[in-house]
Amino acid sequence: MAAPEPPSSSQKVIIQLKATADAPILKQTKFKQMLGTDKFAKVIDFLRRQLHRETVFVYINSAFSPNPDELVIDLFNNFGVDGKLLVNYACSVAWG
Repeated sequence: MAAPEPPSSSQKVIIQLKATADAPILKQTKFKQMLGTDKFAKVIDFLRRQLHRETVFVYINSAFSPNPDELVIDLFNNFGVDGKLLVNYACSVAWG
């Protein structure tokens, strides 16, 4: 029997967006089309456009702000929960 293949960086990752603090709730909070090879900056840019704000504070699992150059697949492999990458967003600093 063959060993299971490691997750491919080209796999699609489910991103779940969750409003935090003063941020408005988006109509669409779940995305399945994010490629693992995409940088996290793509998520930040999407949120900036949706919220019409230049500055958005983004956190993984209510814990830390990832570097915009991080690959989505790396964040998912290390911090994904229940098959999703939970991304909290706010318009002002929510956690230190």
